[in-house]
Amino acid sequence: MIVIDHQAGLVSVSVFGEFTLADYKEFEEVVNYKIKFEGPVDLYFDLTRMADLTLDVAWEEIKFSRAHANDFKRVAVVTDSQWVTWSAWLSQTFVNADVEVFADAGEAKSWLAS
Repeated sequence: MIVIDHQAGLVSVSVFGEFTLADYKEFEEVVNYKIKFEGPVDLYFDLTRMADLTLDVAWEEIKFSRAHANDFKRVAVVTDSQWVTWSAWLSQTFVNADVEVFADAGEAKSWLAS
């Protein structure tokens, strides 16, 4: 399950439990809307409560990142998982954005606000 919040220039996503393809599609819809009407946006992902993600989500993330290589300014990922950290660094190769991984949500939000 995901919870999505968006403000001017920012899309925030928190994942709880399993991150499914339906969740990712919901995220894509919000981001596509924001990009269409606002241009490049910042992304905030809180993955501290994510239990797992499906393989189709990983594949969709790669496709989406490649299709939107210039549509993100900064991407903040909050996690304590080494696997998610590696995944975030890998996705940076597909986008022209600053991608940072944080252990603390407050630090991530401060970085995005600066």
